Amino acid sequence: MAASRGNPSVVLKDAATAYKVDTDAIAAKVRQEFAAKDKAKKTPQPTAKTAKKVA
Repeated sequence: MAASRGNPSVVLKDAATAYKVDTDAIAAKVRQEFAAKDKAKKTPQPTAKTAKKVA
């Protein structure tokens, strides 16, 4: 199958279709996971204030 095609993405899409893999569902889940990771990175972490001792 791969030898007859030059475009790797077409080969993968055809293989997924042949094996009845729902690529749209997988892509949606991956997008959701990356969005959650990106949101977690953007949320500022509360910084602990250090108390200064008066000498």
